[in-house]
Amino acid sequence: MKLTDVFLRKLKPSGKDQKISDGGGLYIHVSAAGGKLWRMAYRFKGKQKTLSIGAYPAVSLVDARRQRQDAKVLIVQGIDPSAHKKAVKASIRAETENTFEVVAREWYSKYKDAWADSHGKKIITRLENDIFPLVGSKIISSVTAPELLEALRRIEARGAIETAHRAMQNCGQIFRYAIATGRAERDTAADLRGALSPAKPTNLASITEPKAIGALLRDIDAYPGNLIVRAALRMAPYVFVRPGELRRAEWSEFNMEAAEWRIPSSRMKMGETHIVPLAGQVQAILGDLRRYTGHCRYLFPSMRADTNPISDVCLLAALRRMGYDKDTMTVHGFRSMASTLLNEQGYNRDWIERQLAHSERNSVRAAYNYAQHLPERRRMMQEWADYLDGLRVQAGPC
Repeated sequence: MKLTDVFLRKLKPSGKDQKISDGGGLYIHVSAAGGKLWRMAYRFKGKQKTLSIGAYPAVSLVDARRQRQDAKVLIVQGIDPSAHKKAVKASIRAETENTFEVVAREWYSKYKDAWADSHGKKIITRLENDIFPLVGSKIISSVTAPELLEALRRIEARGAIETAHRAMQNCGQIFRYAIATGRAERDTAADLRGALSPAKPTNLASITEPKAIGALLRDIDAYPGNLIVRAALRMAPYVFVRPGELRRAEWSEFNMEAAEWRIPSSRMKMGETHIVPLAGQVQAILGDLRRYTGHCRYLFPSMRADTNPISDVCLLAALRRMGYDKDTMTVHGFRSMASTLLNEQGYNRDWIERQLAHSERNSVRAAYNYAQHLPERRRMMQEWADYLDGLRVQAGPC
């Protein structure tokens, strides 16, 4: 008999499976629990088969009959309807699971633990803001060089040349990950070499003239602003770590008996543990600071909420307030200051590079090299601190 919607709506479970035909192989299967499923019986190449169509009422009687007719057309064409349905599902799954954004987020999730939090955040922000809106929804293997270039040139157009180059580098890493996981055959980003404007190297401003360094140190000592900001700036030239590593310093990372600060790999730019030997001058700064922030997680807690560290803006603002503009001195400039003068003074370059925490390219060696040259670095850091104190005295009274 031909089924009707009225009949289907009133159809109740009987306590056992029921099979009610609509003709042409189409039937409704009613389970003992009451579920109603459309199915179609057919023969293909001499074998009896069943095609699952869907559940009623989500799939209406009209839709079920249409799918029955579509299946018959496929059979006439020599196509198995069940195999065709699986192929369509696989295609849809590929379109949702193999898009550039899905692969990129998978790549990011896999590698983010090896990066400092700030570095990882910059990468995903670049992708979300500049790359995903244009190519994120495309199957990664179908992304063309012109499409990727359009996204990169939008970054370039706002003057962020270096960011555009970094974004292209990240895209190349994503494509290579897609190749390794069988979702792409080539690195499309590699076709864009030379397509972007060359990035101009930018050197962050730093004071390296000894007399001017002495004056800067005295200005910091006399800074009339927030004492936590002053303490951070006083400590910066002695330890010359990256600004983010300084601002996020935690009391739990300091061992005063061993006179060292161990920055965990999770907070370092290249994901490597870093040891900073503490000169006597730094220990004195920490001793004074502990009275004010020793109860907090961070050495330099935010003035708004002590559960967060101070921002880079606070340190920059203090330098500007002391009269040091962006072309004269930056917070990062304390690293250049130390690198320049320690090299000029003849210290072993390997000691300096290790203390600057410049990346060890061999990841296996990097895991063990954080303590490399540590005795020599302890001596160098104390001598460096004494040298800075000498410059401070030579600068004369405030």
